[in-house]
Amino acid sequence: MNTAAASIVFFLLLTVAIAHLLWAIGSPWPIRDPQLLARTVIGKPGVDRIPRLGALAVAVLVMIAATLGTSLGDTASGGLPLTLAGVVLALVFAARGIAGYLPAWRAAHPLEPFAGLDRRYYSPLCLVVAACFAILVVTRLV
Repeated sequence: MNTAAASIVFFLLLTVAIAHLLWAIGSPWPIRDPQLLARTVIGKPGVDRIPRLGALAVAVLVMIAATLGTSLGDTASGGLPLTLAGVVLALVFAARGIAGYLPAWRAAHPLEPFAGLDRRYYSPLCLVVAACFAILVVTRLV
């Protein structure tokens, strides 16, 4: 179970980190129109381009989370600090996943296609990652 959860976390977060890194260097992948890309990824009125520095920060933070997820899979290393980092990451991803279904989030990010993609894919993905981090933490504690 540990290896599967760590692998899922790493694969999903590596994919997200690579996409954000591409946007940070100016690539509009997978959508050629920068405005449509911003509406697809951010969905916030007034944002018509992916902020490069923000995308870079997300890429770095998500890659750190992916690496910590892999480290959590090794129950013999890292000790309490790594386990606590796993708890924090589980809570952060759970909060983001839940936020996607709250009216305040919907009001802040109402633009399509983001709003629909968020409900169908982005928020559930965050909840899956949160569950994997929770599994990794629990298996370290038992």
